[in-house]
This record gives sequence, C-alpha cells and structure tokens, in this order.
Amino acid sequence: MQFDHSPRAKDYIARTRSFMDEHIERGEKIYHQQHEAFGADRWQVPPIIEELKEKAKAAGLWNMFMPNPKLGPGLSNADYAPIAELTGRSLIAPEVFNCAAPDTGNMEVLEKYGSKEQQEEWLMPLLDGKIRSAFLMTEPRVASSDATNIETSIKRDGDDYVINGVKWWSSGAGDPRCKVYIVMGKTDEAAETYKQQSMILVPANAKGVSITRHLPVFGYDDAPHGHMEVKLDNVRVPARNILLGEGRGFEIAQGRLGPGRIHHCMRTIGAAEKALELMVKRLGTRVAFGKRLIQHSVWEQRIGEARTQLEMNRLLCLKAAWMMDTMGNKAARAEIAMIKVAAPVMALKIIDDAIQAHGGAGVCEDFPLAKMYAHLRTLRIADGPDEVHNRTIARLEMKKYMNR
Repeated sequence: MQFDHSPRAKDYIARTRSFMDEHIERGEKIYHQQHEAFGADRWQVPPIIEELKEKAKAAGLWNMFMPNPKLGPGLSNADYAPIAELTGRSLIAPEVFNCAAPDTGNMEVLEKYGSKEQQEEWLMPLLDGKIRSAFLMTEPRVASSDATNIETSIKRDGDDYVINGVKWWSSGAGDPRCKVYIVMGKTDEAAETYKQQSMILVPANAKGVSITRHLPVFGYDDAPHGHMEVKLDNVRVPARNILLGEGRGFEIAQGRLGPGRIHHCMRTIGAAEKALELMVKRLGTRVAFGKRLIQHSVWEQRIGEARTQLEMNRLLCLKAAWMMDTMGNKAARAEIAMIKVAAPVMALKIIDDAIQAHGGAGVCEDFPLAKMYAHLRTLRIADGPDEVHNRTIARLEMKKYMNR
C-alpha cells in the first residue's frame, strides 16, 4: 500500500499549512472580537471573514473540495483529506477556503445534478463565495434518521411547485448571506417507498418561507451560521427548480452524503489533533502534588491512547477516501459508515480528556474545547446517527456469511 501523499497533495498541504499559520490563528482572534462587538445583534458576519476569503482565493486555496477540475483544483478525495484535516483545526478555516458545510455538499449536488440554468443561478455564486446555502431535510415531527418518514409536501400546480412543511436543524439558514435552500420532500406519496421523495431549490426570500426559531447546541447559537427551524407555508417556486426530476430525492441524497460525510470526518481528525496539542501543552505547564501533570501516569495513558486512536482513524479515513476515488462511493459504503461512527467518538474522547486537563478553563470560553465538544457531538447525529451507520455496517457484514 502507498502511504505517501501525492506530489500535488503535498503542495496543497504545505500551502494550506502556511496560510493557516500566517492568517488563520490571528484571524480567529479578530473574528471573535468583531463578533462580540456586535452585541445583541449577533446575526452578522464579521468583516475579517471576507478579507480572509479574498486572501485564500488569491493564494489559489479555494474550493479545494471540488473534484471537477473545471470548477476547482480537481483534487481526489485522498488528496483533499489531509487538507481538510488542517482546516478542521479551526472553526473559521473551512469557510475561509470556501470548503465549509453545508455549501460543499450543496455545490456538489448542483454540479452533479443541477441543470445549466440552476448552476448558473446558484452554483456559480456559491463557488465564488458570494452567497451561502442550507440543506433542509430533517423535520421535528418525525424520526428523520429514516428519510422515508419525511412529511414535507412538494405538489405540482401548473408551472409551479407548492411546498408545505416544517424543517429544523437547517444549518446555515441564519446567515444573512444564505440565499438558497435545497429542500427534500414528497412529490408522490403513492409511489414506491424510495421514489416518493424529491429535492427542490427554494430561494431563502421566497414568499411563505419563515424562520420560526434558532436552535442552540449546548447553549451555543453558532451565530451567524446558526441552526434554524424553518416553516414552508404554501411556498411557490417554478417547476424548473426541481432537481433531476420527481422521485429522484434518494438518488441525490446518496450522491451528496458520501463525500459530505467523509469531509466531516477529515475535519474531525484535525479538531482531535488540535485538542491533543492543547492537552499536552497544558499538562506540561501545570504542577500538582509536587510534579507536572504530564508526569502523572494517568496522563501518559490518556496521551498514548489518544495518539493511537488518531492514527487508526486517520488511516481508516484515508482508506475510505481512496476507495471512493478508485472504486466509487458504493464500494466504499462500509468504510464511509465506519469512519462516520469512529471519528466523532474518537475526537470527543480526546476533547473530553483535554477539557479535564484544563480543569475549569476547559469548560469556559478561554479555550476552544467546550465549543469544539458541542460542535463535534452533533456529528454523532448529523448526516445519519451512529445507529444508522452501524446498521449499515452490520448488514454488509452479515451478507458475507449469511447468503452462503
């Protein structure tokens, strides 16, 4: 097996690391200062973000997730993995490089399934970083881990579709730059189970669209990005806004979620590396009971386990990325599911130990650990809960032996 990165990946890794060192660490401090200065009106974008985006674009570190070489650098999943890991060390870096969810997944949907008209209207501004987007699938009244439960209706009416439903955990819908939603709902409840759902493009300012509340995560509002509950009340959009055609929603979802899930895992590994770094540095500066904390054997145990788990998860993530590149997303289904379960669990354990090492400082805003924990805890639910992925893994494993 080849464990070395390609020459092209090495170039992007070096340039991304240099940009992170030169701009992101300082930029994060400015970001938080500017955001706090907004006071109660938190749903604004700190100006430093747009400044850093222009610098990243000028440096050629832009849309690095996009596999289409006409729209981005055309990096493979395996090439992009270590770059995404670097950006995962920072809460703002993915957006600075225009590689942040949910825009990445939405751009991939538009690139793969959108019409030329849809791409011109929505994909090009997203690729240029001029607007942002949201993906509306989850609903409060049903168990959305089973997407066949979704109740939102998308009904044809002449040259339009009329949409009714309530969505929640619509990440990014709070951003004032969010201009378009990809909405999943049912166009035909009489069709076979996996042909009932469709996806449609809804302008965020369409009549009948209203944000009813924002949903904090462990008390963090994640402004200006936010996670919103959105009501769609007789929202009327042109029929041309349907993606790919009626009944193609599950097909699009599977194409979207493979890359999106592994991108999350790549960034999660970077966050875990950051937490381990903070933990070791903190343990080396604190003295208790006559010696530095890092000299107490319990911390040697935790650090050793953290490094082992990080390396194991990185290798699994790279294997999944390599399989996606060489065999396709379907062939990598088990590996994608495994890393989606394993990476957040691993990262949460390391972050929890890092919080413990920091004591009271670990649960306050002096360090990023508490917010990192809140953010990564959601990944055990987002893009499919652990239970769904373990179900997939188990069923694929059973097929190996039970059909003989």
